Amino acid sequence: MSFEAVLAQARAEGRTLLTEVEAKSLLQEAGVPVAATLLARTREEAQAAADQVGYPVVLKIVSPDIAHKSDVGGVKLNLQDREAVGAAFDEVVANAQRAVPGARITGVAVQHMAPQGTEVIVGMTTDPQFGPVLMFGLGGIMVEVLKDVSFRLVPLEEKDARQMIDEIKGRPVLSGVRGQPPADIEALKQTILKVSEFVQAHPEVKELDLNPVFAYPDGALAVDARIVIGEA
Repeated sequence: MSFEAVLAQARAEGRTLLTEVEAKSLLQEAGVPVAATLLARTREEAQAAADQVGYPVVLKIVSPDIAHKSDVGGVKLNLQDREAVGAAFDEVVANAQRAVPGARITGVAVQHMAPQGTEVIVGMTTDPQFGPVLMFGLGGIMVEVLKDVSFRLVPLEEKDARQMIDEIKGRPVLSGVRGQPPADIEALKQTILKVSEFVQAHPEVKELDLNPVFAYPDGALAVDARIVIGEA
């Protein structure tokens, strides 16, 4: 679906938060590297989707009424076959309904379980005075506790993206430490630039989070995505 079609559907349903499947589809269309994710509304659709994306897979509940999926038992990891996927589908739906009675369950997101990489975060928020601002940092404790992040105003140029990466205190981690492989800095730079272009093209986007993005020696991949919309 086009951005306009997704926006219209969300507004018709009274939503400001896009589903993970919607967010990833739009970002993938914009050239941002994201893990392919399919929406399954039934047990059988989940199994078919798992066959399509390839095992092992991750299942996540999709609901406009549930923001933190893992908190309600709405995430299942490392599912290896159709039987496990079917059982996990039933479980995450039941967990969500029990944790949030009356929640609207759109379905379950099915995605291939990407191999672990160095975790980084790419985000965007809207400043009331300056407009869209992009953020970059290491994932995990580095962003949650140490607030080790850098910021730039949209739109970005290549030098801005490179500076954002080089400015964080944890930059040596991306060069490889304690036997860890180095991250593909060029891929991270292009990810930041593609997000900047996406945000600039769609002023209705008020918040955006790619967390985590796995940085590999060759490439990068966003495995979770969140987009909040508003008026342009």
